[in-house]
Amino acid sequence: MADEFPFELSPMFEGERIRKDDMYIELAGPKSKGFELVHAAEMDAVEDGGFTLIGSDLSEMKEGETYPLAMIYKIAGEAVEPDLEAIVERRNHDFQNYINGLMHLNQRYDIWLRISKDAIKKGLNSFEPIAKATMMLFKNEMPFIEKMEALYVTDPEEIDRRLIEVKEIYEARDARTRNLHDEDVDIFYGCTLCQSFAPTNVCVVSPDRISLCGAINWFDGRAAAKVDPEGPQFAIEKGECIDPVGGEYTGVNEAAVSLSQGEYSRIKLHSFFDAPHTSCGCFEVVGFYIPELDVIGWVDRDYANPAPNGLTFANMAGQTGGGKQIVGFLGIGINYFRSPKFIQADGGWNRVGWMPKHLKDRVIDDIPVDIVDAVATEEDASDLDSLKAFLIEKNHPIVAKWKDTEEKAEKKKEKEKPAVPAMAVPEAVPTAGIPVAGM
Repeated sequence: MADEFPFELSPMFEGERIRKDDMYIELAGPKSKGFELVHAAEMDAVEDGGFTLIGSDLSEMKEGETYPLAMIYKIAGEAVEPDLEAIVERRNHDFQNYINGLMHLNQRYDIWLRISKDAIKKGLNSFEPIAKATMMLFKNEMPFIEKMEALYVTDPEEIDRRLIEVKEIYEARDARTRNLHDEDVDIFYGCTLCQSFAPTNVCVVSPDRISLCGAINWFDGRAAAKVDPEGPQFAIEKGECIDPVGGEYTGVNEAAVSLSQGEYSRIKLHSFFDAPHTSCGCFEVVGFYIPELDVIGWVDRDYANPAPNGLTFANMAGQTGGGKQIVGFLGIGINYFRSPKFIQADGGWNRVGWMPKHLKDRVIDDIPVDIVDAVATEEDASDLDSLKAFLIEKNHPIVAKWKDTEEKAEKKKEKEKPAVPAMAVPEAVPTAGIPVAGM
């Protein structure tokens, strides 16, 4: 596609997986840190095509190692506005996967990249051609970007310093939808960015449900569909409401059939068990049902240890992702915890029993005050027995449900007991014909 780069560049490479044995280096991901950010700037503040690197370049990195990476892009143009930042940012995943020998996963501060041994052998020895190719694709596919400049950072201290500010930017973006709800709009938005890795994924973004990756809210979807109508974000007519609690709509169901190639025909936006939203693999958090206790736990990418069910995030993500609709597992974006409709069809926060402490702390202001102390963390419970003891101690709402279920089961058992037959009472013994003494 472009002869000036030391790699092939084509959409045909989307979905390319680079396994550990084929990997030269790994960037960011679960073993390190990083982020990607797009910032709208004035025209005179952007050096078109400019590239700056803070930290070590590829040629200075050792095979088999993991390094931090931040990618920061400044964009400018007459039609460029801050509302487009998140949309442009999310396309970094799209365009970098056009590069043969580079695998890009996830978004925001969860990015995870691998560069293959073959790419290094073919002459890739710097981040600059990666940045230049990415910017070229952005400008080709999104013509409203007139100027674009890249800053890549591999210095860990510099990334730590910038990451604090970057997370505040993400939070400010997410806060915009807090006062807008599903019932206030007629249009939702769909996104197909993850379909290169999850072909049947149906990502629906509504005011009360952010994208699974956490990078696109309803306003972002609207802005993207406006500037790039043929792009991966597009309008979905909401249609008639079938189930206001579960969040089922005729328009979403029609989109589900189309986007999943007929694999799924129903999706409820706010249900965990009944026709749940599909999960792509880029989700920030995975929810898991614990049938022994009838509660739902949640675990994010930053928690490496097993959850009380004995499984790690990686274990559960493998079962949940791929664009599947899996009852008992559900991928979500972190901001969905803040939604007033958070899994409301299945009890909302009253059904949540466990989550890592750092994740709970992050959303603690949005957990109802009457349940916040009853949601366990790894400091309270590490297995099912200790979790059950904690829930009982804190009088979690699910405990009352256990008792109610036990009482109903006991009553049913009593009703189903076979009736005990009454003991037969013998008739009076006839005296006639019985010999009498002395006769």
